[in-house]
Amino acid sequence: MICTHHYSKRKIVERKTVVLIVASEGYQPIEYNETKKVLEEGGMCVRTASDKSGMAVASDKTTTMVDLTINNIIPDRYDGIFFIGGPGAMDHLDNPTSYKLIKQMVKAGKLLGAICVTPRILAKADVLTGKHATGWDGDNELEGVFKKYGVIREPKDVVVDGNIVTATCPASAQSFGEAILKLLQEK
Repeated sequence: MICTHHYSKRKIVERKTVVLIVASEGYQPIEYNETKKVLEEGGMCVRTASDKSGMAVASDKTTTMVDLTINNIIPDRYDGIFFIGGPGAMDHLDNPTSYKLIKQMVKAGKLLGAICVTPRILAKADVLTGKHATGWDGDNELEGVFKKYGVIREPKDVVVDGNIVTATCPASAQSFGEAILKLLQEK
């Protein structure tokens, strides 16, 4: 998939390209689909990455084609990366490969985001220290993770702090996408 330009009001504008990162097994389909829909309708090019190539399987057993693996994401080629939650996210995405990519994106001044359980991955990558964030806490562990890594927890559905967007759950996926889109349009 190549995304370089699209037509907007009779002129060609450069499209911004972002990556939604899903677990190869057990990603949250509403969070993925709603976020992707908002971004694509806003004129953004959306690529899908995962920890494995091929097809990623959602928690409801639907699938999506993976465009590239996390190992193959080159920060300079993308305007932002956004982690999608779900029951498989921590098993498949909470690892040194993700942490390294997250730190590279922050260093490059790119946008970064996470929804559901995945803000914990951003916290573990040490990019949320001193920042305001939110996330899913159905297991009552978010508070402890955020406290350990110096994250200021906000009881909101979506939180934007600088170039980082975090959100809580599938019900906040559309708002998550809208917050990302707004930041992309401002850049």
